[in-house]
Amino acid sequence: MRDLDKPFLSHPFDDDKLKEECGVFGVIGVADAANFVALGLHALQHRGQEAGGIVAHDPQQGFNSARRFGYVRDNFTSEEVMKTVPGPLAIGHVRYSTAGSKGNTAIRDVQPFFGEFAMGGAAIAHNGNIVNAEELRRELIGRGSIFQSSSDSECIIHLMARSYQKTIPERMKDALRRVEGAFSVVAMTRTKLIGVRDPLGVRPLVLGKVGDGWALSSETCALDIIGAEFVREIEPGEMVVITDKGLESFHPFEERASRPCIFEHVYFSRPDSILGGRSVYETREAIGRELAKEAPVEADLVCPVPDSGTPAAIGFSLESGIPYAMGIIRNQYMGRTFIEPTEQIRNMGVRLKLNVNRALIQGKRVILVDDSVVRGTTSRKIKEMILDAGAAEVHFRIASPPTAWPCFYGVDTPQREKLLAATMSEEEMRQHLQVDSLRFISLDGLYRAVGEAEGRDPACPRYCDACFSGDYPVKPTDVVNAGKLALKENA
Repeated sequence: MRDLDKPFLSHPFDDDKLKEECGVFGVIGVADAANFVALGLHALQHRGQEAGGIVAHDPQQGFNSARRFGYVRDNFTSEEVMKTVPGPLAIGHVRYSTAGSKGNTAIRDVQPFFGEFAMGGAAIAHNGNIVNAEELRRELIGRGSIFQSSSDSECIIHLMARSYQKTIPERMKDALRRVEGAFSVVAMTRTKLIGVRDPLGVRPLVLGKVGDGWALSSETCALDIIGAEFVREIEPGEMVVITDKGLESFHPFEERASRPCIFEHVYFSRPDSILGGRSVYETREAIGRELAKEAPVEADLVCPVPDSGTPAAIGFSLESGIPYAMGIIRNQYMGRTFIEPTEQIRNMGVRLKLNVNRALIQGKRVILVDDSVVRGTTSRKIKEMILDAGAAEVHFRIASPPTAWPCFYGVDTPQREKLLAATMSEEEMRQHLQVDSLRFISLDGLYRAVGEAEGRDPACPRYCDACFSGDYPVKPTDVVNAGKLALKENA
């Protein structure tokens, strides 16, 4: 179960960004598979920077695992570590801790999780969020299950253990039919690599071919880093089981209209990934073009808030004819867990990560393009930096609609009352941020930018856009039952 009261522990710049919780990766049929997994996780680091883990199987040594806090590059690049996870089959996971214990993650919460069953061992890595995890957990504990972690994902292992099916893939089908919410799962047995995507397809999962072997990944950019060929996306509601004999595909869930997360296109996925058959970079550029059509303004420069605002800023510039400029420079060597030992350093806030290019900004009317506004704290600080550098005007253009609702499908979101758009109109937000103008792309405009020419169909939305609309495709059972969220009356 996700913990809405969990404090944000990252750097001030990152505090005001929504965070994808997890990334998953798996490989079968290659020598030293764990090395491929480590590379894949490195490419997926943007999806989780708090901790990572790898489980591998070797015919002689059996299952082995390595779990560490921090970046992949700091933990899974040494020969000493990687030789502890040998074999031709491995899966891995990177995470943020928005589901589970408060405060810092315990090592027992770091995935992949492993369990021994009558027919052998299995490991599982999960991206998403189980919205009925608390309900399942109470039921399983009441029936004698002993949990080792505070993660919602562990429910899947316990449900598998209680299944009467004779194979691990069949037990996984049983378990996942009880689960509500979003899940893209990569799992493994001694001889099988398994991938499953929930019936709505909220979180992404893709299939690749690497030599004679196969790979599963949250994004295509991680296939690129290991030289794998992108084959296709795992379909919503599909399970693939891969062995040395090849790949089998199953559809074990009741068929539903898919609702992939639209914010993957806006922010979560890397711009060099392919998502839904579309280049993420090109989609973000299209968002910028659409934003320029919807919210034109007279100005001298279009500047991105790096790095996620860059493709949209380029699109805005191309559509508007206003010159594009790198008015803000990001310090790429500033770690997420930078220690701020004094109040003086802490008050520098965003300046530790961003610096204004004064020579470009001074005297100019500046359009700042960012991917989203969550609580507004970073936006205000960036605006102050731009004005301190001598800008004549500051106009914000946001490449997503106002974020007014929390996500319960695998994204780290503050409580609803802490979301600026939940309590303020667009004009009130402009006044709060103290900028010359503030405009968000419309929800219809966002849909057009991702390829839906007619915009959003309210009767049958193509994407999950609950963070903008409050239209939750799966009821977030645990938080509603706990009284932590009141759904819209028409939801």
